[in-house]
Amino acid sequence: MSDAQQRELEYHEKLYSGFAQSHFARPAVRALRVHMVRRILAVTGANKASRVLSLGCGIGDTELLLAPHVGEVTGIDLSPAAIRQARADAAALGIHNARFEPGTGAEGRFDVAIAIFFLHHLPDAELAALPHRLREQLTLGGIFYSLDPSRRRLAGAIGRLLIPQLMKRYQTADERELEPEATAELFRGAGWETRVAMYDFGSSPLAGLFPGWAAGYRMARKLDDAILRMPALARRGSNFEVIARA
Repeated sequence: MSDAQQRELEYHEKLYSGFAQSHFARPAVRALRVHMVRRILAVTGANKASRVLSLGCGIGDTELLLAPHVGEVTGIDLSPAAIRQARADAAALGIHNARFEPGTGAEGRFDVAIAIFFLHHLPDAELAALPHRLREQLTLGGIFYSLDPSRRRLAGAIGRLLIPQLMKRYQTADERELEPEATAELFRGAGWETRVAMYDFGSSPLAGLFPGWAAGYRMARKLDDAILRMPALARRGSNFEVIARA
């Protein structure tokens, strides 16, 4: 295990031993995850026959929402605490087509791979290698979808200026914001047909700051949908998507 992976593991073992479970269950965060799942289904075309691989699944809150819509979900995560929680939640909900495994890899081939707020945790060398590795695991024509914070995001710049300590609460020592086009180019260079889209402007940060305010998140999401149609503002959005076909 690399030094960066060890630091990530230590951070997330603490995160997934109390705070994450309560925070991710809050109404605004839950509404955000529901929106993410709808978006994943829309852009990947995943359906009841699809086998989905989720990289960095955490406690499986997105994966368990996705599971009823697909054939099978396999979530992997470096944190054993996260995997234990994901398995317990799947059992409690009676979801039988989601499995969760500790580590950095999974056996088998998949139709869809997703990485929700995961790529920006990877060191540069691992991020560069990932598109090549994933091509070996996806079926011909398989789809990859990721969501990560943009280096250009206005919300991040404001947050670091006004509430730096709160911002650090949600960040590990090694994670960083990514340049959207440079990230997409890694996939293009590995032979993927790739495009980039902005996911949101202010709704995700609002959910993080006010996790109990579901109505506020929904209003912000509607505003985001309008803002993202304005190119000059959209480029300063908070999170970007990479959508790639093998």
